[in-house]
Amino acid sequence: MKVVICGAGQVGYGIAEKLAAEQNDVSVIDTSPQLVHAIRDTLDVRGFIGHGAHPDVLAQAGADQADMIIAVTLYDEINMVACQVAHSLFNVPIKVSRVRAQSYLQSHYRNLFSRDNMPIDVIISPEIEVGEMILRRLSLPGAMETVRFADDNMIIVGIDCGGDCPVLDTPLRQLTELFPDLSAVVVGIARDGKVFVPHSSDMMREGDLVYVCCERGQVRRTLSIFGHEEPEAKRVLIAGGGNIGAYVARRLEGKQSRTKVKIIEHSRDRAIRIADELRRTVVLHGSALDQVMLQEADVEDSDMMVALTNEDEVNILSCVMAKKMGCERNLSLLNNTSYPAFAHALGIDAFVNPRQVTISKILQHVRRGRIRAVHALQNGAAEVIEAEALDTSPLVGRPLREVELAEGIRIGGILRDGKVITPCGDERIQAHDRVVIFAVADKVRQVEQMFRVSLEFF
Repeated sequence: MKVVICGAGQVGYGIAEKLAAEQNDVSVIDTSPQLVHAIRDTLDVRGFIGHGAHPDVLAQAGADQADMIIAVTLYDEINMVACQVAHSLFNVPIKVSRVRAQSYLQSHYRNLFSRDNMPIDVIISPEIEVGEMILRRLSLPGAMETVRFADDNMIIVGIDCGGDCPVLDTPLRQLTELFPDLSAVVVGIARDGKVFVPHSSDMMREGDLVYVCCERGQVRRTLSIFGHEEPEAKRVLIAGGGNIGAYVARRLEGKQSRTKVKIIEHSRDRAIRIADELRRTVVLHGSALDQVMLQEADVEDSDMMVALTNEDEVNILSCVMAKKMGCERNLSLLNNTSYPAFAHALGIDAFVNPRQVTISKILQHVRRGRIRAVHALQNGAAEVIEAEALDTSPLVGRPLREVELAEGIRIGGILRDGKVITPCGDERIQAHDRVVIFAVADKVRQVEQMFRVSLEFF
């Protein structure tokens, strides 16, 4: 696949890194010579210095032969114009744009991005994607990560195995025997910096991050089995009243929940603005690193501290301070990809990486075949893929025990006619089933080819 990426920042670099590693033909455009030189020196991609919306620059980058353009510069308008130029002058089939300003995304303006107006096939809104992920974490505080698939019928839950986890040192096959009616499958384990698909004889160890695919109604029971029975957060303190913080507060108010929300915002003008917009949320002007301010916000009585400022260091420190002052749990926004490795050691219970969320959303449209959703885990070390099976798929019609899946691939669940089916040896996948698959990074191409070759006669 030939891909042109406009923007060589964190997100653009991450997408280029992922696509180049999978042997795609990638060109990256950015106005910064430093970023272009850096991406040329470290990745197997072509770099072009220039404006991503200018026709001559797009032409140099090979837009006339591109299968996809991904516009992820810092400016919405440049992203949108780049997609328009790619469509009008170069007839690029798939156009993806990051759009952050919520004004463009209001429902009564939905025709703006139609083919007759501004032809953008996929709109990525990081604030909304990250905000929704945070809301899911608030509803399931015992989970390190939650990702929904198959029309929200199946959920991949990342669960931290602490020293008090009841199922430590228990073979996975024994879990099935202990809980035969549990619609859940352990699909992956992150241990000592590596991610792998476990065998039935493998056991979970203290410190493991276990990924479980389960039916939506079984999530809380699954968490309980792993020793996590934390109640839903009812008193939430948010550090940072930017787009994401305001979105989370607005959605909590809209759900008519009993959750009490307070926001600490450093900018006085921004604090006044969001205080006028929100109805029940208490907005305080000050620093989330000020102990007096945290006391004024009743941090010691809060169930969850959610740090969403633009500075990772502020997010980490405010979460640590809040916990030291009595807050039960915390969640931090972390943009720097090197921080998650030691965040837990610093006292961060859970974190969200906006870059990873955005890349996952884009990968859904990069993957070939009948791919409905993709989510990257552990900084790209593994992916969860939801795909649709057609009549010609090699998975269809055969008992799963006869299907030879490569090491590093596991089927987590099957959705058929709105019902979730837990995979077992006798189960047979049928045409039009939606299959949720966990795969380590070097096996993703095999999953893609498995669906693409058989389903689409590539």
